[in-house]
Order: sequence, then structure tokens, then C-alpha cells
Amino acid sequence: MAERIEQRLEDRVPELEQLERVGLFTHKEIRAILRKASALEYKIQRRALRKEDFINYIQYEINLLELIKKRRARIGYSFKKEEIEFSILQRVHSLFKRATGKWKDDVQLWLSHVAFCKQWNTKHQLSKVFSSMLAIHPNKPALWIMAAKWEMETRLSSESARHLFLRALRFHPGCPKLYQEYFRMELMNAEKQRKEKKEFERAKMDLGEFSYSEEILNGEMARIIYRDAAQKIKGAEFHLAVLSIAKLFDFTQDLQKEILESLQTKFADDPLTWDYMARRELELGSLQSTEHSTKQMKVSEMTQREERCCAVFEEAVGAVPTEDMWKYYITFCLERYNRKTNSAELKQKRLERALNVFDKAHESSLLPEALYKLWLQLLLEFSLSEKAAEVAEAVTKRFSLSVEAWQMRLQVLIQLKSDDVPQCFEEAIKHMKSKGTLPLWTLWVEWSEGTNSKEDTEALYQRSLRATTPAETVTMKEKYLDWTYRNHGYKKVKKVFTSLCENRPFSIDFFKKMIQIEKEQVACKMLHLREYYERALREFGSTDSDLWVDYIKEELSHPQGKPENCGNIHWRAMKMLQGDLVEDFVSKHTLLQTGHL
Repeated sequence: MAERIEQRLEDRVPELEQLERVGLFTHKEIRAILRKASALEYKIQRRALRKEDFINYIQYEINLLELIKKRRARIGYSFKKEEIEFSILQRVHSLFKRATGKWKDDVQLWLSHVAFCKQWNTKHQLSKVFSSMLAIHPNKPALWIMAAKWEMETRLSSESARHLFLRALRFHPGCPKLYQEYFRMELMNAEKQRKEKKEFERAKMDLGEFSYSEEILNGEMARIIYRDAAQKIKGAEFHLAVLSIAKLFDFTQDLQKEILESLQTKFADDPLTWDYMARRELELGSLQSTEHSTKQMKVSEMTQREERCCAVFEEAVGAVPTEDMWKYYITFCLERYNRKTNSAELKQKRLERALNVFDKAHESSLLPEALYKLWLQLLLEFSLSEKAAEVAEAVTKRFSLSVEAWQMRLQVLIQLKSDDVPQCFEEAIKHMKSKGTLPLWTLWVEWSEGTNSKEDTEALYQRSLRATTPAETVTMKEKYLDWTYRNHGYKKVKKVFTSLCENRPFSIDFFKKMIQIEKEQVACKMLHLREYYERALREFGSTDSDLWVDYIKEELSHPQGKPENCGNIHWRAMKMLQGDLVEDFVSKHTLLQTGHL
């Protein structure tokens, strides 16, 4: 091993001598580089290899390359690159090759090598890296796409890119993303060739026997890919994706028409198809020129376009009466409403349209639960209180077992300062039984804090502890403790804490809150703090190393603390803590002893 390391260090000598000779580094710096390289070499020649050692070595070499680049720029010296940079680049490639050979499954390592090749423009090497990576990770479509894009965009080789896409599709015959990018690549190739041909024609150059394929120029290769994909990939989403790609190229009108016809024929019942067809009306616009239009004419034109969109959506919800279809329609209306406009008339029309569509979807019993919240927000924003209360009640009738629905209704009633709030809370709890009611109880006690007497609020907190599941009482205990301290002070909170400790489960924050309350008192007693720490450790002593450290800190820093207790606490912690937490505790305790914690 020593001989191998010696040999590798000797191989560095020519490049280091050149660095010193041309004045890029001093003799002292060269010696430092050799020392560092020697240490790094020893680490990667050990029997038990570690990935981190290779990464550190590679990073060191990359940093060295960057430093050489900066110093060259500073002194304006650009010679001897073959003798200096080339050998470093080769060494980095060699390190990457060893690392990826050892840790083949680490995709990030492969991608780091790819990034290095791109940064330092080593094209030939990058082809090899892609080839090796794809041989080991053929199951990752994104890697095939990355390799093909590089071949097409950097090496300008459409043939190599096509070959990679075809190989990828043998592994992933039904991958939409692969087909989309292959489709895009063929259209980019067609566009490139069309531009070349135009340039040659403009220059009146004789191309001899060479001629451009009309099929490629017209995007026929992309059409073949689309047709092949359409047989294997189901759903409107793919068709819409390739259509949006085709629209980026100005010579694909026939292809766009074919995709659109296929979309309307095969997926007439898909809400996505209708959504696209409706929104398309916005793009089609007016046949008249809008160059010299007045502001009013432009508003009128936009109104007409939006009405045409809505006409298609109206047809859609009749043909495909589903929640999804109404969701697309409402989303469109809200998008238009949220668009900025200086026209108050247009803004009002958009609002009326959105509210009208919400109403229709609700009457059809096809308005998704999540969209009721947006409807209610809109109604409250424009002070349509009566309608908001009516809709809120309707939500809980339709979704009577949904906590979110009851929350919506209650929030509306609270905002409207309605007298029906307490009755609605009772109704909600009755419908939901005890399962998943924590958000309702939280909302109820928060409302009560600002509305009811302290006695009523306390009674509500106590009732919530009886009504919620054990896991949910954890949160309510924390809130009850906090509220008691804010409203009744220290003596009362101590009694509540003792009472709450009678029934598990607890959270660590419940105990920490009580410890914090004690520490805020002018006459803070260590006796009480010990009690709270001991209670907390009974519950969380095996899973929370910080608790033990805090306990020791308290004994050391509190005026009534007993430092002699720390040894016993340390011994108990070592016995109770599980797994890696012991090591974590030891390191934190050491920092505490040295005054760094």
C-alpha cells in the first residue's frame, strides 16, 4: 500500500513543479498540497473504504482546480494547461470511477460526476459516464432523458439522442415523460433542420447530393412517436402534454389538429378535455383587430371571451356531471375573478359569475367539500352574511360526519357573532361522537376564552378532557394549563397540574410548561422543579436525553440546587436512555461540564 501511495504522489510531481515554475503557487504552498494529498491518498487506500473519504478527496481536487483558474486569471497566464489541469482532471475522473464502481447504487454520486464533466467540459468522458450510469440504473427514466438532452443540446447529435430514447423506451414502454421528451426532441431537430435549410437557401448554396428529408422537416417523426405513445398511454393528460409541446413550434398545425381530434374523440368524458376546450376559447380571441380598440372595447372583448369559455363549461357540466368537472369550472371562474383589472364592471361580472357557479354546483350536490370554504370566504368578503350562514348550514347537512365541515360552519358563525354558536358546537360534538373532535374542542375553548366567563371556560376545558380520546387530551391538557396560569395565576395552576397528572397520556411540553411557570416565580423553589422533572422523567426518561441534561443544569445553577445530586442523575440517565441516546447524552453532558452548553 505504501509503495502505491508513494507512486501516486510521485505522479503528481511534474504538475506541481510546473505550478511553482510558472508562478501560480509558492514552494511552501506546493509542500502543503503534497502533505494534504498524501493524507487523502492514505484514506482511500485502506482496506475498509469510506464513501466520505472519496468525496473529500474529489472536493479537494475540484477546489484546487478552481484556485488554479482564479490565479491564472489574476496573473494573466494561460499556458501549460496540458501539463497542469489535464492531469488533475484525469485524477478526479479516476476517483469518481472508483467511487461509482464501489457504490454503484448511489445515484447522487453518478450525478456529481456528470456535473463535474459538464463544468469542466470533458465531453468524451461524459459520454462514458452516461453509458456506465445507464447500464447500472436503466430503471430511472429521468437519467435517460438527461443523457438524451445532453446528446441533443450539447453534442448536437440528434441520432445519438434518438438512439438513447429508443433504448429507454425498451425499458419503460409506458412512460409518459419519456415519450413527451422524445416527441419534443424530434420537433427541436425538425426546427433546427428547417432553419439550416432556410440559411442555405438564403445564401444560394449548392448542397450537391445532400438533401433534407421533407418528413423530418414537417415533424413526421414526432407524429410517429405520438401515435405509438397514444396506443400505450391512456388518459387525456398525456395528449394535453404533447399538444402543449407541439404548440411551441410554428410548423405543427396539422399535428396539433390530429392530437386535438384524438383528444375529443377518445376522452370526451374526461373533465381535463373539457377544461382544455373551454380555456381554449380565451386564446382564440376576436377576429377583429384590437390595435386601435378603446378601453371599453377591450373590456367588452374580454367579457365575450370569458362568456364563450363559460358556455363550453356549461355544456361540460351537463355532459359530464361530476365533482371534478364542477371543480374545473369553479377553478376557472376564481382564476378570472382573481386577475387584476381596472374595470369595476368586469370585476363585478366575474364575481357574480363565480358566485352563480358555486350555487349551481351546490344545487347539483356536486360541489366538493374543500370548495365550500372558498365559497364562504367569498360570501363573507362581500358581507353576504345571510347567504354565508345558509351555505355553512348546508355544508354540515351534506357532510355531517366531517370535522372540517363543522369547523367551516362554526368559523362563519363566530365571524358573524351569531347567537347560535354554542348550540352549533353542541350539535357538532353530538354528530361527531368523540372521534377526531380535537379541532372542534380547540375552537370551542378559544371562542369561549374571548366570550364566556372564566367559570364557563374552565368547565368547558374539563368537559373536553372527558369527551376527547386519550391521545387528543394531550393537547387539551397543555392548553388548559396555559389558560389557567394566564387567568388564575400560580397557585391555581399548581392544583390543575397535580389534578391533570392523574391521567395519562402526557406530552413533554406539558411538563416543560410547568417547569417554565415555576422558573418565572420570584420565589422559584428547587423542590418543586425536582418534582416536575421527576414526573417528566417517569414518562420520557428513556427517550429524551435533553430532559436529563436540563435537570443536571438546574441542580448546578439554581440557588437551592444540590450539585452532589448530579452524579446520581447521570447514573440513572445512563441506565434509562435507549440506544444512541446514551451517546447523545454523554456528549451533551461533557459540553456542560466544560462550560460549552
